Formats: sequence, C-alpha cells, structure tokens
Amino acid sequence: MVLWSMKNAFTGTCVALLAVFLPAPHRLLAKAQPQAAPPISIQVHAGRPIASYTPIWNYFGADEPNFLYAPNGKKLLGELAALSPVPVYFRPHNLLTTGNGEGSLKWGSTNVYTERPDGTPVYDFTITDRIFDALIAAHVRPLVEIGFMPQALSTHPEPYRHTFPKGDIFTGWTYPPRDEARWSKLVAEYAAHLRERYGSQTDTWLWEVWNEPDIGYWHGTPAEYDRLYDLTAAAIRQELPGAKIGGPEATGINPGRSEAFLRQFLDHCAHGVNAATGGAGAPLDFISYHPKGKPSFVDGHVAMSIGTQLRAIERGMQVVAGYPEWKHTPIILGESDPEGCAACQGSQNGYRNGPLYGASVAEATLRTYELARQYGVTVEGAVTWAFEFEEQPAFAGFRELATNGIDKPVLNVFRMFGMLGAGKAGAVWIATESGAALPLAQLLERSVPGPPDVNAVATRNGREVDVLLWNYHDADLPAPPAEIHLAVDGLHGKTAIAAEFRMDATHSNAYRVWQQMGSPSQPAGEQLRLLQRAGALEQSATDHPVPVRDGMAGIDLAIPRHGVVLVRLVQR
Repeated sequence: MVLWSMKNAFTGTCVALLAVFLPAPHRLLAKAQPQAAPPISIQVHAGRPIASYTPIWNYFGADEPNFLYAPNGKKLLGELAALSPVPVYFRPHNLLTTGNGEGSLKWGSTNVYTERPDGTPVYDFTITDRIFDALIAAHVRPLVEIGFMPQALSTHPEPYRHTFPKGDIFTGWTYPPRDEARWSKLVAEYAAHLRERYGSQTDTWLWEVWNEPDIGYWHGTPAEYDRLYDLTAAAIRQELPGAKIGGPEATGINPGRSEAFLRQFLDHCAHGVNAATGGAGAPLDFISYHPKGKPSFVDGHVAMSIGTQLRAIERGMQVVAGYPEWKHTPIILGESDPEGCAACQGSQNGYRNGPLYGASVAEATLRTYELARQYGVTVEGAVTWAFEFEEQPAFAGFRELATNGIDKPVLNVFRMFGMLGAGKAGAVWIATESGAALPLAQLLERSVPGPPDVNAVATRNGREVDVLLWNYHDADLPAPPAEIHLAVDGLHGKTAIAAEFRMDATHSNAYRVWQQMGSPSQPAGEQLRLLQRAGALEQSATDHPVPVRDGMAGIDLAIPRHGVVLVRLVQR
C-alpha cells in the first residue's frame, strides 16, 4: 500500500516536471480536456407576481386596405383573430384616398368622396364597406385612421396617385383640405355611416387623425395639422360622442423634428385654442408615435439594430412622462417595427422571411414592457406594420405576416404571444431571472452585436404557467444554440404537464421548406398545402409529465440563435 502510494507520487512528480520542461506540443499528459460550458440558468418564480398581464402585441396595420378583403387577406385576418381571446386591432392607411379600390405597394383607395361638375359632394361608401365588413366578419376591431385627403379636397390635387417604388410617393393625397367645412362634413358623414352600419360595435373602436404628419405624409405646418385634428375629432364626436380619439402618429421619437412635433401637439391638446370649438385644448384619449429600427448590410449579412427601435420607444416615453396632463394617458406605438418600409425589397430585407424577424419582434415587444415600467407609463398597443401583399411572388422579401396564403415564421411568434396568460383575464406577470439576459441599458446604448440576449418572461393564470424564452442577436449569422436549464418554483402538487412550442430555423418555418422545394414563385396544389402546414406553430415536445419536488420543476432545452420557445406548464 505504501509502496504503491510512493510509486504514484513519484510518477505524478515526473509528469509535472515534464509538463514544465517539455515544449508545448509535447505536453500531452498534462493538458486538461475541454469542458462544456454550463447551461444558462433561467429561473421562473410562479409564486411571485409582479404586475397584471395586459397584451400589447395584438395590434397590426398596413398601407394597403384593399388587401383586407382579398381571399388571402380574409384568411390572415381570421388567423389574427384566432391568436387568443384578446381582441385584435387593425390600423389601415388610405381609408379616404381617392381611387377605384385597386391596391398596390403602399397604396389603397376607397373613393368615398368626389364632387360633381357643379361642386356638389358625392359620398360613396361601397369600397370602404368591403374593408370594414372584412374586419368585422373576422372579429377584428378597427383602429380607424382618418386619412388621406380625397383628390377633390386637396389643395394640390395633381399628381395624385403615386407609382411606388418609382418617383415621389408624397403626392396630392398628403395635402391639407382646400375647404375645411367640406372636410368636416365628410368626416361626420363617414362616422355616421359606420355607426349606422355597425351599430354598438363602434363603441369598441379607436379613432385617429392622419399618419406621420411630421414628415412628407403631411404637406402642411404643425399648426395646420393641429387644426385638422380639432376639426376631425369634433366631427367624429358629433356622431359618436364616446369615441376614443388619439394621435399624432409622429415618427421617431428622436431629438429634433419628430420630438418637437410631438411636444407642440401635446401642448396644443392641453392648452391650445381648439379650431372647432374655440375652447381650450383638444380630446386626446391615447398618444401615438412610431419607433423603428435601422438594419444595415455588413459583410454579406444583415445586422439589425434593435437598440435604435428601443431608443425611439424610450424617447417618446420620456416626452409623455414629462407632461403631468398626459403621463397617465395610454400610449399606442402606431408602427413598431425593425425598419421603416414594409413594401421595400432588397438584400437588406431578406431577414423578414426567416426566424430573425420573429426573434426581433419578441425582443422589441417584451423589452417595451420594461421601458414602460421604468417610466411609469402605460402602453396600450404596439402595432406591427405587416399584413400581406397580393399579386407578388412567394417570399419576395416584403415585411408581411404571410405570403401567398402561407404563414411566415414571425406569425408563429404572435401565436406564442397569444398563449401567454392562457389568453384570458386574470393573468399576471411572474418574476423571471436569466443568467444571460443583457441589461436594458446595454441594449439601448449598443444594441446586440456581441453576446446574445438569452432571456425569458412568464405569466401565470390559475394553474397554468407560460414561459416565453428567446435567443436574440442582431447579426443574421449562424451560431451555437443556447443550452438552458429552466427552473420553475412556486408550483403545487407532485407533477406538472409540460409542452413546448418553437419557432426557429427548423421549426414553424415555411420559408425553409419553400427553399428545400426549389423556391417556387407561385406555389400551388400539393406544394401550397405542404407550405401552409409548415407555416403552422409546431409543438416540439408533446404534453408530458414533469416531476415537481419541493415546489420546483426543471426542464433542460436548447434554443438556436433567433429561436423563440413557449413552455407551458399546467399544475396537477
């Protein structure tokens, strides 16, 4: 025994000496084997509620209102309404734009107002009825954007229709009315018609005036916009006294023109002379502005900038929180998106077809809640400016939720959003901690160019706990998955039934299947049916029991880069 110990001690000493004196290539005996990195710890505390859960993801919008009543548009509206029991809102542009009802990129028309040769107004709600009928049939609530200027009322009527992507899009529809009385009469007739056609449903709608009046969408001054707002709000309230009206849907908000515009508007609504009533101030039931990101194309790949989008969200909140009159007025982020132009194509926008778009929506939406808590404001909705485009090749690179009737991966992130809180009243946020979550301040300053943000939020409703996890990085490049140990405490009973739902490169991703079948521009028949099935949300782990010990359950999982996972636990 002693001899054996001495022998091994001597051997160990020799090995140690060899490790010191031999050249590096020969230090084989002393070299340690590489160790796998420990999994990221994510903890969920089911017994620690932190706030009531209120969804903000259930708002969508698009430039092209006529696509709402196209077959694929109706299909997609039905899918949006089915996301959860929470009502979905839809915000369309061009509801008053002159034209024959034809839709195209960044264009739509309804022809609600024309004039006879003698100047007599003609109101025709035939086309706009098709838009609202499609929304109501799908149980989707309108966010009624009053705009844009009918050709017969524009102070600069020619040229009127643009030809995007060629030439200037800010043509005759962007100008103030040549006759404010006729404009007010049109808005009143419009509101009266909607009330008569849809009855008490209009009590649940939201109303607003124009879009992005701080840039080329409005060829008037800020003061002229304030007048338009006053006149429009008064005409709506004349027919619908309880209508909830807001604005101004400014861009940004960034220091400079967009912030200055928002501030003057808030000042006007608080203390300015109302152009319609002569009194002080104007009705303002919600405040709206547009935060956008700014992707770039670097070394052959897209690099997102979620930080740019979050800074715009934050700056708008700072402005609103600085007004005692408006700090508690709900905010609607009227277009909250990774970048500016849904109808634009190009290599920089190819990420919209795959998982990165969905992961960026998860990152921006869920970090918005953090910002709202930080500034003590209420966000009522974050509008995703994406729908679908007609008569375009499949997966053409537009920012949309579906293409040719095929759901894109991003729509499956919204399906997981719809599962948070079990989609019912009474849900609460519960505390979560992630060992790889990036500080919010770091995202605001630098975005996510280095280590990924591996993060989670969770809700509890009765005996159900829903955990949404994501692995986000700005760069559209492959990377190893994040290995995670998820621990949920505060549970009851001896078992919980668990299920997992995923969106990533290989799950809930019709784009990947489309590429594998040769990227057909117009899938049909069996190809279309296969792609529609691939576009559904995939349950990657079927319902299975997980033991609960001392109130805690543990689950190990891997999340690929740009993956989003919903883990559902139902306590027995």
